[in-house]
Amino acid sequence: MSENNDVTMPNSVPLPPPTLAPTRPDKAELRKLWWALPLLTCAWLALVGVVVAASIQVRFWEVAPGSAEPVANRLGFTKEALSQITRYPAENSVLFVTAFGGQLSALETFVGSVDPDVDVQSYEERFGKSTPGSQQQLGFQSMTTAKQIAEYVAFTRLGLDASFELGAVIVEEVVCLEVPVTLSACKQLQPGDTLTAFDGNAVPTLAELSASMQGFEPGEIVTVSVIPHMSNEPEDRRIQLIESPDEPGRTIIGFIPADTRTVVLPFEVTIDTDQIGGPSAGLAFTLALLDEMTPGDLFGGLKVAATGTMNEDETIGAIGALPQKAFAVKAAGAKLFIVPKSQSPEELAAARAVLGSSVKLVAVENLEEALALLESLGGSGLTNATISL
Repeated sequence: MSENNDVTMPNSVPLPPPTLAPTRPDKAELRKLWWALPLLTCAWLALVGVVVAASIQVRFWEVAPGSAEPVANRLGFTKEALSQITRYPAENSVLFVTAFGGQLSALETFVGSVDPDVDVQSYEERFGKSTPGSQQQLGFQSMTTAKQIAEYVAFTRLGLDASFELGAVIVEEVVCLEVPVTLSACKQLQPGDTLTAFDGNAVPTLAELSASMQGFEPGEIVTVSVIPHMSNEPEDRRIQLIESPDEPGRTIIGFIPADTRTVVLPFEVTIDTDQIGGPSAGLAFTLALLDEMTPGDLFGGLKVAATGTMNEDETIGAIGALPQKAFAVKAAGAKLFIVPKSQSPEELAAARAVLGSSVKLVAVENLEEALALLESLGGSGLTNATISL
């Protein structure tokens, strides 16, 4: 038989693999490894720090740019209303402007502090002697009042009957003397509290409270019945009356009441504000109602935003967060921003800096000035626009 070296016989034994000489990493590779480990550790620590900072709430709040939305989308006229007047749906509604103001995490506080469009506020700056809950309640109350006053002003402008009814006595802000005593109102009352009785007399509204206080002098101690904020159980509290720091000789309890009036109208008009608080949309609401209840385009095809509180005498009051609202107005593409003349020069300058040349900012003192401005820019105006039922 011939031998075939290419065939391995079944009973052959394989040879062991050759032994390799051990290798050692060179110094360059070791240096890379020693640098990589600390960098990887720092990266993981930074990631954990960001996650933790984003999840921890701190006692800081933001005032940030919000939104600018058409008021017309939020207006509603009942069947009863439409049976008495004609509605002229707006194709070009005025925008009302909001600002955001939520509590921040540690990470958001850092980011907000370096963002020029965000104002970061401490607890004391944001709430003063109030609390988040009571301030939220008062914010919703002031928005309700803003709607009521807007309806009152628009209706009276158009010759319709409108009147106010007084509401409950709710504390909006306490008044403190330089050295308040233990029984002073600023220590016994909180924003959001509702007063129901004074010295044994029921006080359902401010009218009854004013009448019950006649004849009392500063320094006298009285018993006041109070329903605390977020409670339904009344409590009796002893309060020492003080002299008004603004009106010498006038005796006061020591608080500023919230405006809780409601308006009585010949028919109902609704303004849906969802969870938005504050009174700053009063001017925008008034202009929107006037536009929807009269023929023509009050804004002359111009995209207009407006902000400012509305008073029953048609004067327009200052609002907060004007620079942040200006940012929202610019982002919405408005060409005109109507604001209160009572804003400080610094606030007006800051808002103009935000708007640049793309949006015209005009400050007005009252509704008459706002209407004249709009008419001068091509608006239909309200000349002889009256409604009689």
